[in-house]
Amino acid sequence: MTMTAHDAIVLAGGAAKRLGGVDKPAVSVGGRALLDRVLGACADAARTVVVGGRRPTARPVRWAREEPPGGGPVAALDAGVRHVEADTVLVLSADLPFLTRETTRRLLDVLAADAEREGALLTDADGRDQPLVAAYRTEPLRREIALLATEYGSIAGLPLRLLTNELDLARVAADVDPLASFDCDTWEDISTARARIREHGTVLDEWITAVKDELGLELDVDIKLLLDLARDAAHGVARPAAPLTTFLVGYAAGRAAAGGGGPEAVAEASRKAVALALRWADETDGKDETEGKRGKDGNGGRAEGADAG
Repeated sequence: MTMTAHDAIVLAGGAAKRLGGVDKPAVSVGGRALLDRVLGACADAARTVVVGGRRPTARPVRWAREEPPGGGPVAALDAGVRHVEADTVLVLSADLPFLTRETTRRLLDVLAADAEREGALLTDADGRDQPLVAAYRTEPLRREIALLATEYGSIAGLPLRLLTNELDLARVAADVDPLASFDCDTWEDISTARARIREHGTVLDEWITAVKDELGLELDVDIKLLLDLARDAAHGVARPAAPLTTFLVGYAAGRAAAGGGGPEAVAEASRKAVALALRWADETDGKDETEGKRGKDGNGGRAEGADAG
């Protein structure tokens, strides 16, 4: 399915009282600020609006502030949606360490597939709605915010359910990505997130993503391919060859990508380097009989001719 054109609103305000009032979006999990992790998950957005106090971010965003500051999620959404231009908008909170681009794309796809729906929100493992992990049609969102302002006189402090209860929403189960809606409200949550990121099955993916964000890279990385390359280079040549070889492959892939190549540039450069490492290993292990055959058929022939003469 073609990616739906969309903007994104990330809510990064709030007092973070259960964290002692620290700047929660700036808290680091896996070497990256919580806000930057969420910005990575909505990197496909044409425009990203962050509602909250200004702070450094890994990529450019547009800033907005709710009135009054700390006025709650409906007021924050009102501030953010004023800067939205697309017909569809992702709405996300800034404290979701495990949210992925795959999940945000899934929400957009569900909404795009049902023209009658006004939004698609994630439900957690217990079936609870997660309105700040959702995709909405922009105009119904604006409409309901305006109606709430008329009904209550002010939207400051209103609970988000008053808004979402009036929208026709699709529910998307978090079965594919059960941690997508895990949010960090306490230091215990932060500790849990940091521990999960360092688990054996996820640490390499997390590290590569963090490095790509730090270096501003969009290139997909086949981790298994590069690990196989590093193993072959270390075994067939020498241990220091592993990091040096992967660096050279990355450099070659970068040059190819600059010339119009894509993620396949990494795979192609890796394949060439693996083949070279295996040939090197064969020679070292005495498995390559090319030289012996050449000596027998070539040098041997010349020697026989010399003896005959």
